[in-house]
Amino acid sequence: MNPETFQLLDKVIHEKSRMAIMSMLAASAELSFTELRDALAMTDGNVTTHIRTLQKAGYVAVAKSFQDKRPLTTCRLTTVGREAFCEYVGLLEGIVKSAKQSEEKSNPAKASKSRRKKSNDNTNFALQSQRA
Repeated sequence: MNPETFQLLDKVIHEKSRMAIMSMLAASAELSFTELRDALAMTDGNVTTHIRTLQKAGYVAVAKSFQDKRPLTTCRLTTVGREAFCEYVGLLEGIVKSAKQSEEKSNPAKASKSRRKKSNDNTNFALQSQRA
């Protein structure tokens, strides 16, 4: 495993709350402030602070409007934010893949057992899908 890979991880996204916000926004066109706050069980202040950090980095765009005469704040990923998130996820996938390969090299018996279990899980899933 190359330790320099960890230095490439985007520190703005890496904080768990910001990563959660980015993940939720990556899966939706936009979300309201309330939806983010409630889904992540965060306080208004925490969501505001993390959204501002993501906004300063250019990763999130915030829009304010009214819905049923009530203020509505919505957030969405910018193009730059979506690209940064995809790059971040790609780096994490590479780290996990590298860690798994290192584990297989250091403990081939355990890796073989893990592959068999994974194969059985996939077979069971395929059988269940056919029955459904």
